Amino acid sequence: MKFKNKRRWKIIQQYSIGWTLALIFFSIVRGEGTKELGSVQFEFWESIITIFISGPIIGFISGYAQILTEEHSYKRISFQKLLALRLVYVILFLVSIISLGYAVYGENISFIGFAFEPGSFAIYLYIVSVDIFMFGLRQVNLFLGSNNFWKLLRGKFYTPSEEERIFMFIDLQSSTKHAEDLGHIEYSKMIQDCFNDLGIVVENEAEIYQYVGDEVILTWKLQDGLRDENCLNAYFNFKERLDSRMEYYLKNYNCIPHFKAGMNAGIVTVAEVGKFKKEIAYHGDTINTAARIQGKCNELKQDLLISGRLKKELNNTNFVFDKLGRIELKGKESQTLLYAVHKTKNK
Repeated sequence: MKFKNKRRWKIIQQYSIGWTLALIFFSIVRGEGTKELGSVQFEFWESIITIFISGPIIGFISGYAQILTEEHSYKRISFQKLLALRLVYVILFLVSIISLGYAVYGENISFIGFAFEPGSFAIYLYIVSVDIFMFGLRQVNLFLGSNNFWKLLRGKFYTPSEEERIFMFIDLQSSTKHAEDLGHIEYSKMIQDCFNDLGIVVENEAEIYQYVGDEVILTWKLQDGLRDENCLNAYFNFKERLDSRMEYYLKNYNCIPHFKAGMNAGIVTVAEVGKFKKEIAYHGDTINTAARIQGKCNELKQDLLISGRLKKELNNTNFVFDKLGRIELKGKESQTLLYAVHKTKNK
């Protein structure tokens, strides 16, 4: 729950800063010395002071609404209902802002009169436009993952650099049979549900690097993945999430999806790639080895395999490691020491 709260705080922080900057811009565009049409009059510097108070409050309201949207997005609803919910949110958002303004400045006027004063429509249009813009930026950030949008803007990945990271390849088992039994549409819906349930791994500080068909690649900076055994807990938390929704999957797809995973740690190169579609890409043997390890799960009849390199970094007493010895991996000249990982009964 610690990281969940940390993630929420980051979203609220971003929205608060965004709204404060948007209101400062609005105040500057208004200009010093202009006269408002409504009953509330501001000097330029008075408005700036008000902005630094109201900006974080508005940002909190807007940011928390975004948090609720993201945390409940696994519930599939129709496009019409989505638009209706968004409209309800916009109305409630405007009412909240108007109420906040009325509580401070509405002493000598009714609430309705305050809400529909001359010039208020332009202000409301600006507020809605900023909210849509903030929502759009958030979607871009989610698409790129782990605040990479802001890193791209700063040019952080323009020049390739090295990072020490953990990678997990997690793959749906019996995918061909599931696809044949369900058909393409229902199979795709099941994959959507599984990957929505995979969202639980953000509580273990996991970054979702790529979706590749019915496979997902997760990654952590080394210290983030080792802290509180995040990299191991992520897999088992996802597995428990699927088990808890067993009835849902049986009812809708007549099967229980099962995923197996392989993990490795080491040095990788990270860089910005692409001209017309940009992406943050990781390169290196560490990633290739993690993929090969995952490919050994069925052969070795194990759900989670990790490399000896990663095992050396883990200092824990909460998991059981079965040493499988040095295994030959496809495409690698030397053999790789592998361990199977199991949860202890008290976890």
